[in-house]
Amino acid sequence: MNLPQISIVAPLYNESASLPHLIERLNRLMDSLSLRVEVVLIDDGSRDDTPLQMRQIALTDARYHCVFLSRNHGHQLALTAGLAAARGTEALFIIDGDLQDPPELLEDFYKKLQEGYDVVYAVRRKRKENFIKRSGYYLFYRLLKSISYVDIPLDSGDFALISRRVADIMNQMPEESRYLRGMRSWIGFKQVGIEYERSERMAGESKYSFKQLFRLAYNGIFNFSEFPIKFMSWAGGTAICIALIYFVTVVIKKLFFEDIIEGFTALLFVIILFSGVQLIALGIIGEYVLRIFFQAKSRPLYIVKEEIIEKEVLRK
Repeated sequence: MNLPQISIVAPLYNESASLPHLIERLNRLMDSLSLRVEVVLIDDGSRDDTPLQMRQIALTDARYHCVFLSRNHGHQLALTAGLAAARGTEALFIIDGDLQDPPELLEDFYKKLQEGYDVVYAVRRKRKENFIKRSGYYLFYRLLKSISYVDIPLDSGDFALISRRVADIMNQMPEESRYLRGMRSWIGFKQVGIEYERSERMAGESKYSFKQLFRLAYNGIFNFSEFPIKFMSWAGGTAICIALIYFVTVVIKKLFFEDIIEGFTALLFVIILFSGVQLIALGIIGEYVLRIFFQAKSRPLYIVKEEIIEKEVLRK
């Protein structure tokens, strides 16, 4: 059996409206290439007819390899399942199922792979989201780059072409709170970015809520930065300095001006200052403890319910 050279990996969640357009463009792309290509579609517990469409596609076209998860595990874990299922011998091409990442860029990415790069990532030149989201993305990427101990490229998401050896290493990384673009950068090897203009969604609405975006941002900061834990020391030191300055001021007023601050104002200031610092410290420690707790359970990252590969249905 000739294994595919390239695997196109696309997670799907309630994408019934955009899936036909995705398939049409992927078919055109594969028909135009001389490479052996498979498409790995991952259903992340969709509630519409996305799984039905996927099943019909996989049972009529052997180039499509479909993985159905037992429930909605989230975008990063769905991608993880796709990376594990992909059989591409040369590289894996990671895209979003909403066609904001144009699959036609595969040829440009593959040229860079042939030049010796192990990771070819896309850099978003222009986004189509609203002003609040654009501003949030812009600030977050620059904050993460400034505090991270890993060189994570600015304005780069999961859209990338990664070599087989990079994919194998990512599959060996068992961390539960996954931030794939950070993991990709941490691995190293030769990496290069290609600029592109991010398109609007083909249909439907974004499945990433603000809560999920914050969770992804937390994973990036806590997994690839020492800043949160060091921040506690800085905050504690700053609080002590403020308290000492306040104490010296009170003593000077008492000794030289026979005056001292009275009432609840001073007491309230001290209580609020130190209580705030302590609560922030406890919250940061709690975030680390929570991640250790979930990692220590050693549960599987995701559960595959069913898989269709080359028209063969594999029940899990």
